[in-house]
Amino acid sequence: MATTGNSEAIAAAFADGPAFVPYLAVGDPDYQSSMAYVEALERGGADIIELGLPFSEPIAEGPTIQGAIVRALEAGLTPADYFRFVEEVDVDVPLVCMTYYNLIYQYGSDETDRPRAFVERASRAGIEGLVVPDLPAEEATPLREACDEFGLDLVFIVAPTTEGARLHRIMDQVSGYVYVQARLGTTGAQTDVSDQTGESLARLSEWSVPKAVGFGISEGSHAERIVGAGADGIIVGSALVENVATGAEEELPTAEVANRLETLARELVTGAREGYTQRAPEPEAN
Repeated sequence: MATTGNSEAIAAAFADGPAFVPYLAVGDPDYQSSMAYVEALERGGADIIELGLPFSEPIAEGPTIQGAIVRALEAGLTPADYFRFVEEVDVDVPLVCMTYYNLIYQYGSDETDRPRAFVERASRAGIEGLVVPDLPAEEATPLREACDEFGLDLVFIVAPTTEGARLHRIMDQVSGYVYVQARLGTTGAQTDVSDQTGESLARLSEWSVPKAVGFGISEGSHAERIVGAGADGIIVGSALVENVATGAEEELPTAEVANRLETLARELVTGAREGYTQRAPEPEAN
């Protein structure tokens, strides 16, 4: 598959079958537990891990991930802690920062240093890409230029209703992979797969950048159906965060919660791979 992006590690994650891209908020419910949970996801088969940098107004998130962000902020997680976490966590897969533009913009010391300062620091920490849900493609040029300068990918979210000129503007800016929103609304685990997924993937077929589907995936059968419909990867957040929330509420040992996350990750990876085997082979190029 042809890919478009700055990060060779992200490109490699999509090069050989479907990519599993889990999300967790850094610092939820505390720094050390969060590190154990992220490392468990790699053991479970993660190809890329999206690490949420908590922001006080996460407009794209449903109650589950909002809860994770609240727990992380109440535990004192700061951007400085986040970058230290990225440097310390023991995983060998590309890490993508998911956060909101206000944090990125405010990180710089003055107007001439924004948003470049954040991207430079993220690059030094080991971040390979950014997902910024509240950044319109029309206003993304400064961040896009900074990402190009430091070799990061800039991932955009495409909703089921995104089409026409707006879709083209997004796809002109995106790199690494495109985050295909499976359904309208905010994030949250669901019990079924949206019928809009296939339509969204078909609408993006003219672009060669990998398409990773998120919003609502919570079990292996969902992953199987989505990859079978043509997705190049799956993005899973709320279903994983629910396990973290349960662990925090019930004061479970960190190791037990980590095992639950690893088990669910393996189930999702298995489902994605089964969906991939069901797909018709792509026609060979002439």
